[in-house]
Amino acid sequence: MRERGHKKNTFRQVDRLLNTYCEGCFLHKQLVTDHGRRHAHRFCITKCTVGEQLKMMGSQLNEE
Repeated sequence: MRERGHKKNTFRQVDRLLNTYCEGCFLHKQLVTDHGRRHAHRFCITKCTVGEQLKMMGSQLNEE
């Protein structure tokens, strides 16, 4: 039961990060315009600090 609450909390944190930093991100929009969607996505996952946090949270969820 405790694990379920932890997962719920992690999902809330992910949602908060996405809504706060990713939604409407100017850098992402500009990268899509200049280099395409795949390049922008790759940047977010590998070089953006928020993307790194999201990736870490996803890994934690996969371990549980």
